[in-house]
Amino acid sequence: MTITSSVDTRIQLLAKDGQDGSTCSPDLVNEPWTFDLQAPSYGPGASMADPIPAASPRQGELPEEYRTASAAELHERILAAKATLGDSVVTLGHFYQRDEVVQYADFVGDSFQLANAAMTKPNAKTIVFCGVTFMAETADMLSRPDQSVILPNLAAGCSMADMADIDSVRECWEQLADLYGTEPDADGRVPVIPVTYMNSSAALKGFCGENGGIVCTSSNAETVLEWAFERGQRVLFFPDQHLGRNTAKAMGVPLEQMPMWNPRKALGGNDDATLTDARVILWHGFCSVHKRFTVDQIEAARVAYPDVRVIVHPECPMPVVDAADEYGSTDYIVKAIAAAPAGSTFAIGTEINLVQRLAAEYPQHTIFCLDSVVCPCSTMYRVHPGYLAWVLEGLVEGEVRNQVTVPASVTEPARIALERMLAAKPNTTMAA
Repeated sequence: MTITSSVDTRIQLLAKDGQDGSTCSPDLVNEPWTFDLQAPSYGPGASMADPIPAASPRQGELPEEYRTASAAELHERILAAKATLGDSVVTLGHFYQRDEVVQYADFVGDSFQLANAAMTKPNAKTIVFCGVTFMAETADMLSRPDQSVILPNLAAGCSMADMADIDSVRECWEQLADLYGTEPDADGRVPVIPVTYMNSSAALKGFCGENGGIVCTSSNAETVLEWAFERGQRVLFFPDQHLGRNTAKAMGVPLEQMPMWNPRKALGGNDDATLTDARVILWHGFCSVHKRFTVDQIEAARVAYPDVRVIVHPECPMPVVDAADEYGSTDYIVKAIAAAPAGSTFAIGTEINLVQRLAAEYPQHTIFCLDSVVCPCSTMYRVHPGYLAWVLEGLVEGEVRNQVTVPASVTEPARIALERMLAAKPNTTMAA
């Protein structure tokens, strides 16, 4: 059982002598359990240089039978376990997962699509989320009390989500309260509204729920900011600075009114006047996958393919978004390619597993990743069929392995922030 078009296969081929191309780390050829018992790290890939919190979840050693099993054996064991479990389990696969894992998913999509998809399976007692920690947390918060959520590899975190921790955000909030006060203006708008990206911890979603804030996705960020501006004079946006900046800029907010908040500095590295004039305060966070894309890459794509259509994710830096033809969420990218006339050429700025999968699914198009260096998401890469087989066979044996549970004290306010997001509707008459 070989998936010849997969990123994993490409990585192995690039490691052999005489193969054209390169990867961002020679360690990508190793199986992810190689890193489970080492010092905490995100692992090889785009986030390998990002500092990881010392308290990050660790994955225990995967039993030898799963580490030494062939791809064909794991394939048969996963299929057998899924057949035995039937409708009692639903398996979710994020767009950025390796093909070797996605093939077993009952649903494939972005994090929020998948959390909602699980709710369409009322007979499922267990949700196996092949993604990263914040996704499993969201699924747990949206699931029923009698359902369990499993993350196949507990070390599959998210470096961007980790860049905004609850203690740092609370400290920021207190400093802003000291500066702005807490009284609303004449229009009833409070001094600042917290907005967290879906790619954040459950604790930060809960913080927003407790403090009049809201959650956003890359698809609805503009609608959410409109909601926030109706209720607040300013927005504190975390953890991804680029999504916040690109969205607010498109809404007409001047760059000088979008200061950065560095949690390691007093007032985030700003003075009182700058923060008083701010409309959107951006947290010093980013996605290491999307930070790799550059304007030079776009220019090279246009030279090679004059009719190329460049689409990038809004987590990319602003100059990259400005240089692209369009930008949008992973779902936007998928739908744009599906709707394009045959023979179209796309240069895509998002995670390589999705780009290469789209290239295989739509052979009538020319589709390639802007970054020629193969560098997958470090943490999505930590999920492997070996871990999936292990957790599924655990369920067959009556054991829930790697369960992710969010305490009720966090879940309740986080659900409020998520419900506000679901209730927010675009306001086409509003000026930012």
